[in-house]
Amino acid sequence: MRAGRLNHLVIIQQPTEVQDSTGQAVKSWGTYATVWAGVEPLKGREFLETQQINAETTTRIRIRKLAGVTQKMRVSYDSRIYNINAILHIHERQREMHLMCSEGTNDG
Repeated sequence: MRAGRLNHLVIIQQPTEVQDSTGQAVKSWGTYATVWAGVEPLKGREFLETQQINAETTTRIRIRKLAGVTQKMRVSYDSRIYNINAILHIHERQREMHLMCSEGTNDG
């Protein structure tokens, strides 16, 4: 993987549960790793859901191999949140990962 493609600093976040002031469990997001990445929007769409028009963008985020990344995590970049839908290990060489993400309707 050429380093020139990885020109965006992104934050991979993992969910944790914390208690609010009433003792209820609330999902919170903490930093798992900050890495250089390539961010490539692939497609966008609009759809109607519960009488509202929503937009969703599919984005590929390329990173170097990082152990422990799962689909339960998300990526924060440029004040946007991307949910990880799939993780592709390119050529199965364990050097590069593609995080297939969606932006728009998000979890948290």
